[in-house]
Amino acid sequence: MSSSSSSPKHDVTLSLSLPSSPTINDVLKPQERGVKLIQLLLACANHASSGNLHHADVSLRQISQLASITGDSMQRLAARFASALAARLVKRWPGLYKALNNSGPVSCDLDRARSIFTRAFPYTGLAYAIINRALIQAMSGQRAIHVVDLGSANPKLWVPFIRAIADGPDGPPHLKITCVCRNKEAQERLGLRLVKEAKSLNMPFEFNSINVSLRELTLDMLKVQSCEALAFTSILSLHALLAEDDRIDTRFGLSKNNEVKECKKMNEFLEMIKSSGPKTILLVEQESSNNSSRLVDRFVEGLHFYSAIFDSIDVAFGGFSCSDRLVLEEMFGKEIENIVAGEGMEREERHERYMKWAVRFGRLGFRPVRLWYESMEEAQRIVDAYGPGGFKITSQKGSLMICWHDRPIYAVSAWTCF
Repeated sequence: MSSSSSSPKHDVTLSLSLPSSPTINDVLKPQERGVKLIQLLLACANHASSGNLHHADVSLRQISQLASITGDSMQRLAARFASALAARLVKRWPGLYKALNNSGPVSCDLDRARSIFTRAFPYTGLAYAIINRALIQAMSGQRAIHVVDLGSANPKLWVPFIRAIADGPDGPPHLKITCVCRNKEAQERLGLRLVKEAKSLNMPFEFNSINVSLRELTLDMLKVQSCEALAFTSILSLHALLAEDDRIDTRFGLSKNNEVKECKKMNEFLEMIKSSGPKTILLVEQESSNNSSRLVDRFVEGLHFYSAIFDSIDVAFGGFSCSDRLVLEEMFGKEIENIVAGEGMEREERHERYMKWAVRFGRLGFRPVRLWYESMEEAQRIVDAYGPGGFKITSQKGSLMICWHDRPIYAVSAWTCF
């Protein structure tokens, strides 16, 4: 509802489009423009949250004069957040929103965007290096190894692992990799690549694909054998279960309090994993907190997180626009829109910081496994290979934080139930 008591009707005149090359106020220096954009974005988020459409529209008009998807990092970030706020406002009229989104917008090429992200930034490579070292340590001396990949389906994670364990002092063990993923094509590509790699190393190998979502996964599907040393890896996948309780709440009209909610589906999933007796569980999640039911809280957290991402994009691509950068930022723009404009069952981008994950795992009987300093050294070598920049690794209460300068971007942690 509108915060204005004098007008019972909303002003529905909205500035829906943000020009790609707006007229920039030449009086403002870049730093002053950035501060002004943040002020306008926060004001617009508050207006959108309270239902004051007229004032939200005024803020969007002002933002459109300063933001640009081809400008500096703050201008590009502001354009994405403003677009997300506009989408949230238009969703008040589902017919209008659907018509606008059925008019043939340029789709986001997620596969290409993820490939660019992996290639241009050390974030994923660092996470893979840390996970590989932790898995090798956990599986040392085991002759039958079963690793369950919860969603990554990326050969760049598993090929180095296969090569490393094949060089063990007792020769290659029997290895089984089970990939749980909804993307059947990615599973098939992974399976073919790993079978070929294992064959070249004379390694006994099995690859199993389970084409379901995490919420559909059952222990029977994994076909765990008693002789197997079992491990689970989840790279930017497990947080999807944070939305499951909201699906139930929305369906039955229940109220929710994100500060105290236990996330029943998440707990059930972790209990299932625990019952299988894994030697280790390796977790990589985004180090941000946007699981709040309050728009303004999510908005502020998103500004902090994605401003670091967009700054690191500038280092990778320089100050020049290019097709790769636009594809990458389109992917992040979709994430931002889901955080800002999505509610209830619509919102999939839900993340929590490492300390909340640690509390959740601890309550269910898991113990943290300290990640080794050798992993940090290996990670730093990967950082150095990308050249100068603000990427670094820090340690926080047993986890490793992959950072842009002092801002943690991804948290890598290891857990055991023994």
